[in-house]
Amino acid sequence: MVRMLAQPAATYTATDDIFWNAVEARDRGFDGKIYYSVASTGVYCRPSCPARLARRENVAFHTTCRDAEAAGFRACKRCKPNETSPYDRAAAKVAEACRMIEAAEQPPNLGELAAAVELSQYHFHRVFKEIAGITPKAYAVACRQKRLRTTLSKTNSVTEAIHEAGFSSSGRFYANSNDVLGMTPTEFRSGGTNAEMRFAVGECSLGTILVASSDRGIAAILLGDDPETLIHDLQDRFPNATLIGGDRAYEDVMAKVIGLVEAPGTGLDLPLDVRGTAFQHRVWQALREIPAGTTATYSEIADRIGMPKAVRAVAAACAANKLAVAIPCHRVVRNDGSLSGYRWGVERKRRLIENEAKR
Repeated sequence: MVRMLAQPAATYTATDDIFWNAVEARDRGFDGKIYYSVASTGVYCRPSCPARLARRENVAFHTTCRDAEAAGFRACKRCKPNETSPYDRAAAKVAEACRMIEAAEQPPNLGELAAAVELSQYHFHRVFKEIAGITPKAYAVACRQKRLRTTLSKTNSVTEAIHEAGFSSSGRFYANSNDVLGMTPTEFRSGGTNAEMRFAVGECSLGTILVASSDRGIAAILLGDDPETLIHDLQDRFPNATLIGGDRAYEDVMAKVIGLVEAPGTGLDLPLDVRGTAFQHRVWQALREIPAGTTATYSEIADRIGMPKAVRAVAAACAANKLAVAIPCHRVVRNDGSLSGYRWGVERKRRLIENEAKR
């Protein structure tokens, strides 16, 4: 079916607006789901087509290429909507390379990966970073770290687990084990038995708040409606760690964090224990550079970290943030300015943005 939009703007539906926003943003996420035709040119395109934007009144939306062609439109020669897109072909090659990395005992080098997917090393490295959000080397490191976590939980030998995960040097691994695991391998293997996590639960204008700290700094700031749910969330992350309820000294930490929630522009002069991938750290640092009282789009953040096409990866990094307000993922909005999902609820996101704007 086809819905022509040659009609007054007031009659557009909410779905029309969503589709049109996707075309304006050249959003690849809608490729293959919808197609749009242009009455003035007689062609139909995929939403991400780089061609000059058509006038809205000349645009119609279709669910399949067949629908568009039945309505008398021909495929655009630029974006070739009736063929597999270059992006999808590149994504398939990146997925193949990822599977190679995951299956290999020792990480393949760049030349081996590029040859396997029939691309030059330079082009493969650029495409991989664009689509995956990180370099092939960083992906291989992340796979080794994941393999190590899995192996540590199944073997009695830490050294054996380190080598099975692909780390060639135990000494080099131990020197960076806190960055990889957040604790020593022995502590991780026992579920964090010897790790201590101080925490406290309180109330703020956004509801219930839990603050937890390791010996490296604040590791979690969680928002919600139920204290028990927040505590269970903390326990799930450190199932066998020693959870220590906050004492009087920790009340000062809680007070400073609540102060940050109520007045985010004041900043937080406490160390953070920020754990994530290299790509996530880049995104989170960019978020911390957004001034209070302002917002940025996912596309703008992707531009700021030098990866303009990694919009989805940026959104995923925002969703992975466990330090509410301290890493202000609430300041990131959609391209049209509307609020997208928020780990702690869209209404909290709206209140944070409004509160910052007033201040």
